[in-house]
Amino acid sequence: MSEARIESLGGERYRVSGVLDAVTTPKLLEQSAERFASQSGVDIHVDLGGVSESDSAGLALLLEWLRVARKRSQRLHFANLPKQVAALARISEVEELIQPSSG
Repeated sequence: MSEARIESLGGERYRVSGVLDAVTTPKLLEQSAERFASQSGVDIHVDLGGVSESDSAGLALLLEWLRVARKRSQRLHFANLPKQVAALARISEVEELIQPSSG
């Protein structure tokens, strides 16, 4: 069974680990909604270095996070983007939206 988690690293920093697929992403979306909502109006940094595997559901999760963040006047920054997600983003022509930040 697939597992994934999002953990707070303090402040507006989070780390995602595990498998991002159709089984795990709905739970991550629910968990992140609660956590990100408390960060209203700030930059949020998400480290994806712990993601061991991902499919299109992982890309969809990142895009949904971006949509919600924009709605809340937040900026979302991704670090350590998994190769699978980067490849799907390139094919889907949304690569510019999820480019990893250096901050």
